Amino acid sequence: MSTHPILDSRYSWARLCLTMVAALVANVGIWMIIAVLPDIEAEFQASRAWATLPYTTTMVGFALGNFAVGRLVDTLGVTRSLQWAAALTASSFGLSAISPDMLTLSFVHFFLGLGTAIGFGPLIADISHWFDKQRGLAVALVASGNYMSGAFWPLALSDILATGDWRTVYNILAVATILVLIPISLTLRRQVPVAARAIAETAASQRSASTGLSSRSLAILLGLAGVGCCVAMSMPQVHIVAYCVGLGYGPAVGQQMLALMLMGGVVSRIISGLIADRIGGVLTLLIGSVLQCIALFLYLPWDGMASLYMISMLFGLSQGGIVPSYAVVVREYMPAKDAGAWVGFVLMMTILGMALGGWMSGLIYDLTGSYQMAFMNGIIWNGLNIAIILWLLSRTKARLNAQPA
Repeated sequence: MSTHPILDSRYSWARLCLTMVAALVANVGIWMIIAVLPDIEAEFQASRAWATLPYTTTMVGFALGNFAVGRLVDTLGVTRSLQWAAALTASSFGLSAISPDMLTLSFVHFFLGLGTAIGFGPLIADISHWFDKQRGLAVALVASGNYMSGAFWPLALSDILATGDWRTVYNILAVATILVLIPISLTLRRQVPVAARAIAETAASQRSASTGLSSRSLAILLGLAGVGCCVAMSMPQVHIVAYCVGLGYGPAVGQQMLALMLMGGVVSRIISGLIADRIGGVLTLLIGSVLQCIALFLYLPWDGMASLYMISMLFGLSQGGIVPSYAVVVREYMPAKDAGAWVGFVLMMTILGMALGGWMSGLIYDLTGSYQMAFMNGIIWNGLNIAIILWLLSRTKARLNAQPA
């Protein structure tokens, strides 16, 4: 099938680069709360589960924002949506910096997550319109901005973080959000040509017929799978800093492991994008899910510092491509005109899985005094994800085999 000349063009790649910079800044809200978790726990004298509450509300806001802001991008365009989100994010950082107690901080972090959401699903959906042959790679690169943000900002602000002054860090991020995102938003005003959207619609409808599922049914199925994989994913990502503190290695070691994990995730996302362009999003999703499950098992027998550095890197390399693969599947099988909404919905479910898993792991730790059962909980949820993807693959294959030659 022929493609529109604007797709995969020089302009597409230039837009991709600007979108990645926006993602690097916009996504910081969901990662900084992890880096300062021990400081918040100490300042407010909170339990591990209670101290995780701001992270949970951030992820709930982030999840809902992926769907709500995704729909906003479908109707208003990415420029106005990015400007609105930047203002909300900066305001939330500033209000968080003056929060007097845990409840206030947790409440404000919901809105921080809501604004931060622009940096994930909505930007992924927008860039997917500008690529066809290399859509998987483009989606993976923008999704990598999420991990690059988590790896870059804690290291860039490490001197301030080392003092425990998380409030100053939040004020710096409020200013950075406005200074970077508003100018970038003005460069993304160009709209996708109608002819390019029509080509994408035709290809998606042909693939959708092979599943026998409506867009709504497929989205719900992918959303359930996303919850399963991300409950599993959240255990190392959310609690690695606190885990290292409990083992006596200190927060700096945990932050380094998180950065290593996220940089591994960047590599994994890029490789997964290249693979998805060759074998499709569903198979790529299955490969990543299986590798993540294997990596989780490695945390059970080994907790030495050197071992945890290695396992954290392997975990990042194994799971980084999972979430963007969902976006690729949506764009392969669902209407282009609703890309922001459906990508946002499925990614919302993955993020809710992260929020649920982060809270569950903290609760399991409080009940057992150990993270061993929390890792096992993640493995069980990961199995649910794998089962759903295998079912979808078997159903699609059966329907294709049943079609007349």
